Amino acid sequence: MNRRNFSTLIGGSALFTSARGLEQEWSPRYVMSSAMYGTMPLDHVLSEVVKTGSESVDIWRKVHATHREQISKIGDEAFQELLKKHLTTMSVSTCYPLGPFRQDNEMRWTKKNGGSITVCGSGGMGPKDPVGQEAKKQVKAFFEKLKPHYELAEELGVTMAIENHKNSMLSSPDSIRYFYELNPSKNVGVAFAPHHLHDAIDQIPALLREGGNTHIPFIYFQEYHPSSKKKMSEQEQLKQLPGFGNLDYIPILKVLRDIRYLGLVEIFGHPVPRGIPMLGSAAEITKAINTSRAYLDDCLKR
Repeated sequence: MNRRNFSTLIGGSALFTSARGLEQEWSPRYVMSSAMYGTMPLDHVLSEVVKTGSESVDIWRKVHATHREQISKIGDEAFQELLKKHLTTMSVSTCYPLGPFRQDNEMRWTKKNGGSITVCGSGGMGPKDPVGQEAKKQVKAFFEKLKPHYELAEELGVTMAIENHKNSMLSSPDSIRYFYELNPSKNVGVAFAPHHLHDAIDQIPALLREGGNTHIPFIYFQEYHPSSKKKMSEQEQLKQLPGFGNLDYIPILKVLRDIRYLGLVEIFGHPVPRGIPMLGSAAEITKAINTSRAYLDDCLKR
C-alpha cells in the first residue's frame, strides 16, 4: 500500500470514528415532573431531581400536584433557596388550568424563577380533534387569538409549549402539521405527547422530524395505557413509562439523535386519581424513572 492510499484509509477511518462518536454523544436533556410525586413536600421532591438524572424540574399545580401552590405559600425567594440547596433549577411551569390565554402572569413568574417554558393544552376552538381543512382553520384561529400572549412570551424570552391532547384543537397529525406550518412565533411550540397519538404511532417519528428543534421545545416520554384514566395496580400504571410498556422508543430516539434535539424530555405517567404520587414513596418513583432512563440509554445504543 502506498503512502497516499494509506493516508486516505486512515483519514476515512478517523472521519468514520468521529461520525460514530457524534452519533453516540447525544443524549436527552431530562426534566423531572413534580406531578410524579403528587402532594409530597416540595423540599422532598426537589431532592429527587438530580437523583433522576434530570437537569431541572417541571413544577405542576392542582389537580396533578400541589407544588406550585406550595411555592406560592413559601414565596419565590424561599423556592430559589431550595433549588440552590438541591443543586438544580426550574425550567418548566406546567399550568393546564390556565390554558393558553390566561397565563401571562405565569410566564412572568416562570421567567423570574429562572424557567424558560410553560406547558398547557390548546383549549377549545371548535369541534374536537379536527382533521383536514377544519384543523387548518382552527389552528389559524388559535394563533390569531394567541397573538398578544406569544408577543409577551417573545418579550420575556419564554416559550409557550402547547400539548397535542385528545379532545382538543391540537390533537391529530393534521393539526400538528398545520401548527408547524402556521406557527408565527419562535416562542410557541408543541409539547409533544406520543401517548395522545396512540392511534397514529407510525407517524410519531415523522412528526418529530418535521417539527424538530424549531417547533418542539418539550417532549413527554409517556405511552398510552388505560391506567392513565382508570384506577389500576401500580404495575399497570408503570406501563405508561418507557421500558415498562410496549412502545418502541428506538425510532423516536433515532430521530431525536439525528436532529440533535435540543429541547427537554420528561419521563412521565398519570396516576389515578390525579394528584397522588405515582408510587408509594419518592424512592420508588425515582427508581422507576431511572429504570426508564436505563431502557432509553439502551435504545440509544441499539
